Amino acid sequence: MLLPHLVTNEGSFNNHSSLLSSLTECKSMSQLKQIHAQALRTALPQQHKTLLIYSRIIHFASFADLDYAFRVFYQIENPNSFTWNTLIRACARSVDAKPQAIVLFQRMIEQGNVLPDKHTFPFALKACAYLFAFSQGKQAHAHIFKRGLASDVYINNSLIHFYATCGHLDLANKVFDNMLERSLVSWNVMIDAFVQFGEFDSALKLFRRMQILFEPDGYTFQSITSACAGLATLSLGTWAHAYILRHCDHSLVTDVLVNNSLIDMYCKCGSLDIARQVFESMPKRDLTSWNSIILGFALHGRAEAALKYFDRLVEEESFSPNSITFVGVLSACNHMGMVSEGRDYFDVMINEYNITPVLEHYGCLVDLLARAGNIDEALHLVSNMPMKPDAVIWRSLLDACCKKHASVVLSEEVAKQIIESEGGICSGVYVLLSRVYASARRWNDVGLVRKLMTDKGVTKEPGCSSIEIDGIAHEFFAGDTSHPQTKQIYGVLDLIDEKLKSRGYTPDYSQAAMVDELDDGKQSSLRLHSERLAIALGILNLKPGMPIRVFKNLRVCKDCHEVTKLISRIFNVEIIVRDRARFHHFKDGSCSCMDYW
Repeated sequence: MLLPHLVTNEGSFNNHSSLLSSLTECKSMSQLKQIHAQALRTALPQQHKTLLIYSRIIHFASFADLDYAFRVFYQIENPNSFTWNTLIRACARSVDAKPQAIVLFQRMIEQGNVLPDKHTFPFALKACAYLFAFSQGKQAHAHIFKRGLASDVYINNSLIHFYATCGHLDLANKVFDNMLERSLVSWNVMIDAFVQFGEFDSALKLFRRMQILFEPDGYTFQSITSACAGLATLSLGTWAHAYILRHCDHSLVTDVLVNNSLIDMYCKCGSLDIARQVFESMPKRDLTSWNSIILGFALHGRAEAALKYFDRLVEEESFSPNSITFVGVLSACNHMGMVSEGRDYFDVMINEYNITPVLEHYGCLVDLLARAGNIDEALHLVSNMPMKPDAVIWRSLLDACCKKHASVVLSEEVAKQIIESEGGICSGVYVLLSRVYASARRWNDVGLVRKLMTDKGVTKEPGCSSIEIDGIAHEFFAGDTSHPQTKQIYGVLDLIDEKLKSRGYTPDYSQAAMVDELDDGKQSSLRLHSERLAIALGILNLKPGMPIRVFKNLRVCKDCHEVTKLISRIFNVEIIVRDRARFHHFKDGSCSCMDYW
């Protein structure tokens, strides 16, 4: 259908304003081509207004037919900067055409007829960031200096994003520090860069500086809640959530991305119930919302809830589960030892949803099978995987061999695979192998493992636990005496020991040490494990009724797990411990993992 402006009398075609008006009302490529044809017939090619018409044609076509936009571009003898920028931006925005954005930018510089301006560089740098084209981005940075645009806020924001995306946090930070003027976007991009690199403390420090100058927005809160999740700082994450509810408009309160970050934060900070409340209050959800809550349930060992929410996703939503969804589902099965269910969901993923399993899916299933005692089946799965198993999979097998008392020969072979995968630098494999030897009463081999570690310069990763009290994080290592309340903490440990003895508790020495020590030495080392010191501080300082939340970098040992269950009953307190693998919720003398971890 012809546009009204194009079906009037023939003389009106010479009017540039008529063509521009037609472009404003254009709604399809068919109409655009009609306008283009009329422009070719009636508009003089060298006129400034004609260039404007062609630029508008390219702008429209770049959204609907990028190839057509290129053909129009190549018909222009001397494209202006707006025309170049329009096409570079379209390519930078396109999923498949980002390499062409860099090619166009380089061609623009080589031809030299039109110099890149402050609008050109952000588009080019966006493409460089997406493609990790570090060399080309550095060249663009050099041209920014040549053009005298080094103080432009928008360009510097793009440079920060480019350098951070390409793995150069130091250069991103240097650009930020050298900026004479910063916008809210500048702060957001730099804060997000720190978060992406796991520099959560730096992100929060920068956020506090930003607050003096700007009000945080949705992008700020996404980054800040991610930093809180990384540091397990529930108090600051809760403050951010309260700030959003009290000070932000409805669009931000209901924003899907902001709420997704809140769900993730609450799950990782050990507050699963609030995470579920956030999820249920969302008026609109995307797949990430569902994945976050399913992964959260899995991390907390709530397998039935995770599978229930998976069923809801399938029944309620128009979109289908993806690869990440099934990582959550398989993890949930793994944490509760649901072997048959795990096998079934693995098959459903492949056969019903046509999702090709990746290493993480195989890792979940291998760990599920091995920890349930099906080590031969797990090994068969590993040998038939379409990709090479990584050290994580081999470690899960060795851990299962240790716990299920598999043969020493098999354990040694699995340990060899881990050492080859990691280059022999990980202490975990040596610790697990020493436990295999200790279980077999092969003390000479236990000693040889320790000597091998010494010879290779491999040191056992020290256990470290943290607890947050009144917004302040307290860290403990095993046997730590550096805390200001050390005397009171050790007094609480003595009280715990007395009450444990009255309950008939006997220590489990199986994971106390790598060598055959005297029982008294083992018991002393067990009672001073880092999580026990953190729990003692929590008993000292937290108000009655408040849960004690402890985060540990290693897996909880059997004895600490049993002791924490008893403490929860003796002191009538809920204790939430996240170790390297999952959350444990201790209450009334039992644990949410049902002693399966």
